[in-house]
Amino acid sequence: MASIIDSYIYDIFISYRQKDNKGERWVSEFVDALKDELESTFKEEISVYFDINPHDGLLETHDVDASLKEKLKCLIFVPIISRTYCDPKSFAWAHEFKAFIELASGDKNGIKVNLAGGNVASRILPVLIHDLDSDDKKLVEGELGGILRGIEFIYSEPGVNRPLTPNDDEKKNLNGTRYKNQINKVANAIKEIIGGIKNPVHQGKEILNENFEGKSLVRKIIQPVNLPEKSIAVLPLINVREDPDQEWMSVALTNEIINHLYKIASFEKVVSLNSVLTYKRPDKKIPFIAEELKVNYILEGTFHKIGDQVKLTVHLIDPQNDKYLWQNDYNKPYKEIISIQSDIAMQIAVNVNAFMTVSEKRNIQKIPTCNMEAYDLIQRAMALSAERSISVYQGLDSAIKAIKLDPAYADAYAAAGAFSLYSAVSRISLNEMPTAIRDASPFIEKALKLDPNNSFAHFLMGNIYEWGRWDYVEAEKEYLKVKEISPNITDSGINNLIGEFFLKMNRMELADHYFSKILESTEITFDHSLIKSLILSNRTQEAYDYIEKTKAISYMSDVYKGENYLWLHEYDLAKSCLESTLTAKNPLMEKPRFLACLALACSKTSRTVRAKQIINQIAVKSNTTIAGSPEYYTGWYYSAIGEIDSAFIWLDKALYNKSPEMPWLKQNPFFNSLKGDKRYWDLYEKTGHKTYDDFLKNIQE
Repeated sequence: MASIIDSYIYDIFISYRQKDNKGERWVSEFVDALKDELESTFKEEISVYFDINPHDGLLETHDVDASLKEKLKCLIFVPIISRTYCDPKSFAWAHEFKAFIELASGDKNGIKVNLAGGNVASRILPVLIHDLDSDDKKLVEGELGGILRGIEFIYSEPGVNRPLTPNDDEKKNLNGTRYKNQINKVANAIKEIIGGIKNPVHQGKEILNENFEGKSLVRKIIQPVNLPEKSIAVLPLINVREDPDQEWMSVALTNEIINHLYKIASFEKVVSLNSVLTYKRPDKKIPFIAEELKVNYILEGTFHKIGDQVKLTVHLIDPQNDKYLWQNDYNKPYKEIISIQSDIAMQIAVNVNAFMTVSEKRNIQKIPTCNMEAYDLIQRAMALSAERSISVYQGLDSAIKAIKLDPAYADAYAAAGAFSLYSAVSRISLNEMPTAIRDASPFIEKALKLDPNNSFAHFLMGNIYEWGRWDYVEAEKEYLKVKEISPNITDSGINNLIGEFFLKMNRMELADHYFSKILESTEITFDHSLIKSLILSNRTQEAYDYIEKTKAISYMSDVYKGENYLWLHEYDLAKSCLESTLTAKNPLMEKPRFLACLALACSKTSRTVRAKQIINQIAVKSNTTIAGSPEYYTGWYYSAIGEIDSAFIWLDKALYNKSPEMPWLKQNPFFNSLKGDKRYWDLYEKTGHKTYDDFLKNIQE
């Protein structure tokens, strides 16, 4: 039987390992059930290629029969993804899976198909019958060139990981899936993909002539934005009672839903909290917000808390078609708020057809604490911190109170670690970093002991390895763990610091990956290393353009603009920005970092006396505190003006005092004057860079 589309041999090709069809013959039963379902789904006859006796195991002497290559000319390739399928030595993997990818990539329809609803689907439709370990999952995703998405036929109980069968009870299955429903999903997905191939979606949408004051206007062509397949923004939930004491809950509830969505790998974009905070009580219509944020879906809602009860009303909206996909009212005891937030995230995923793994579901449904007082303390502290409405010390006090209320609350320890650690990098506070790391480390280590999947704690641990221990191998592991646990995280602060780490390590591709998340967002930030990355990547015009975007944000942005202009060798502009912020008594100008920038700008613009006055001011500061790394920035200044011996004197002090800025030694261009001196390479080794270089060399070999 031929395909329903000319030039193809079959409509569907079933690929599997023979090992998965032994015993109960699961694959054969699946194919029979699918054929029956296809008959009731399509008016046409759908051809399915299924070899009941496939080759298994591949030897170097094996060759692929020419007829198999012909049979691979199919519309849709359905691999039965199991633990045994993920074997590069197997026949199915090498001569079916990989062969189809190569074949389909070169034909007229390609691998990706634009669907009528505006989504994009792959002609590879995986059927998953086991939860895969991380190595197997990476293997599959490496061939697919993206996230593994498919339809699950997995039965799960504690300690159980096997294919779903027709007789399994969905109530006992932790995944809650029913065999017949999953078969129906496969058939419907096939119908949708074939429909997309038969009726290609046009790139432009024509709008009929519009009339204005009786005149016919020129016909418009609206070009759709290239939107990710699964992209969503959760707008701040509106406090309908307008109780100021509950306003923090708007941020906290929204943040928790966003954090849950971060954990679902099949979402391609989840807009960060900082980006959606500007839409509190928005005066714009949903389609315009979706266009600004470049998302396919919007969640909006309201909440109010009365006594021990809470009511949430939420709507999941398809803004392109201006319709609700899902809506619900939650009117429950406040003590159930944690499970309500989890359920909202899960319902979003279900209603936009976002695939969730068992581990993702468990991570979302996990109850972090049963003590609501402790929970509120952390949620309130983190929400107010996001809006910069409390100090790090107030946040730390709340976190310690929460720990006393629930000593097993991992998020409370992570929050205590964050507030302790960032007391040394706060814009106002100038705590000493070694002290901050000493105080923060026990909290963060305890958080990870209680919850090994706490992505925020892993991020903080990466900070400690990078800034305090100069162990960049371990720092990288921690940062990559964040990506593994929360693959869709778009928080600009987290992406900036991880991107900055890879920038310091000269891992430009990885740095660009994290900074691109910031560039893709609508949030304009002035205090990130994004611009430095653009400069070091020779994308100077993009750097200038981004600096322009920051001008209207805050008077504080002039401080960072001044530093960035130094990196661009725009010394007059740098001096102007930094002098104006000093005159305005910007508290950031008390920091050695920006005073050293002003000193360098003065030196480069022939104001040497002024430069010496400023650098001496920093040197005096170093006699009383190491907060803000005065010794490092003094050494940085002397290196930048070519006074090599003075630079090494101060950098040796920075080494002794464990300055958190020393990871910049490799990539900061103002240290280039030192690289011909043996003393530089001694510092390079002592600050962990050589160990990291050796690590990279080993993994590349």
